[in-house]
Amino acid sequence: MLTEEAVLGTLLKFPHLLTDIDLKPSYFQYAENRNVLQTMKELNAKGQVVDLITMLTQGKPEEFGGAGKLNKIQNLANEEKFDSYVEILLDKWREREKLNILEVAKHENWNLEKITNELNSLVSNNTDDHKSINELVMQVAEDPWKPTKGTKGIHTGLEALQTATNGWQNTDLIIVAARPSMGKTDFMLHCVKQAGWQGCLPIVFSLEMSAVKLRDRMIASTGNYNRNKMKNLYERLTEGQKESWMKVIAQVAKTNVEIFDKSGQTISEMRMKIRKVRNQNPDKQLIIFIDYLTLIKPSDESKSMHLSISEISKSLKAIAKEFNCPVISLAQLSRSVEKRPDKRPMLSDLRESGSIEEDADVVVFLYRDAYYTKNDEDDSLEIIIAKNREGEVGTVNSKFNRWTGVVSDV
Repeated sequence: MLTEEAVLGTLLKFPHLLTDIDLKPSYFQYAENRNVLQTMKELNAKGQVVDLITMLTQGKPEEFGGAGKLNKIQNLANEEKFDSYVEILLDKWREREKLNILEVAKHENWNLEKITNELNSLVSNNTDDHKSINELVMQVAEDPWKPTKGTKGIHTGLEALQTATNGWQNTDLIIVAARPSMGKTDFMLHCVKQAGWQGCLPIVFSLEMSAVKLRDRMIASTGNYNRNKMKNLYERLTEGQKESWMKVIAQVAKTNVEIFDKSGQTISEMRMKIRKVRNQNPDKQLIIFIDYLTLIKPSDESKSMHLSISEISKSLKAIAKEFNCPVISLAQLSRSVEKRPDKRPMLSDLRESGSIEEDADVVVFLYRDAYYTKNDEDDSLEIIIAKNREGEVGTVNSKFNRWTGVVSDV
């Protein structure tokens, strides 16, 4: 009851949050609280102010406890903790729904697959899933007579990778996995910049590296600067590099990337931040990046790591569908990869990490032989497409300069 009232009190005191999140009355256990939210949503939909006065005069106060109830919940308002309150609210709703599903399954003799599918569906809050076949076919009815302007996916910035994947596709969960020092973050930033320069809006959740460090890496790779120079620009940049500095800064600024670098973010927090950015930029094509998956804070820390990662990967796929955009998440592979003579990663290396392999539409591994041979002359980077639901699998050969962070075609 207290959590529900804290959520409602925060919405009442800070009504702009109503447009940042799509809470449904069904998420609330108590009828009074459901009625409070329903009244708020109705007022907001009409473009009216949501406050104590409008709630009491335009709504039906007898259905939610009147002024006493509203004063009580408003005293619990806390905008800073709102994300956490919502996360707790949704967790409790899911637990109730799980019990309901299991009860129905028991009475109707559901098989294990149906039970599992129903439970997994709770990961996503988006229930508006109705699509008519007439609408769907009309979307492509005239396509054979319309020239296609390039790929429908977001360009990867690497021609060989683009050919193999047809670009980063909406609703896809793409996992980019590797051992440390293989260039995961630099590969991600390459994709971030390419997407931004195409007019997309990249959103980066950097759960390990600060936004400032990401900025420095983006500048170094864009200007082709040795990243060590970023530590003391005044002394280490050449005169030629200083002359081009402002052009490089302008190029990086044009990516329009939004970075969230708080450690230990939960899926619920991330979803709310994505929704807020989307609401502020409704006409922009989103693409979401996460560095990296196992640093996402699980909703229930009492669960095993295996179950937590499975829940997180399913949630990331749900986000890709909910916001109709690609979600690219980095993942770190365990040391077991290095026990083999051939240290190139394989899909089986992901199987110990929950259901990542199963949930992903595309799985890409990064491998640099030079890391093991210590050959500084070898700049080869193998981009191993191990899973691709809608395209080719195989290895794309590219180049990686570990001093500047530049990823490029061979």
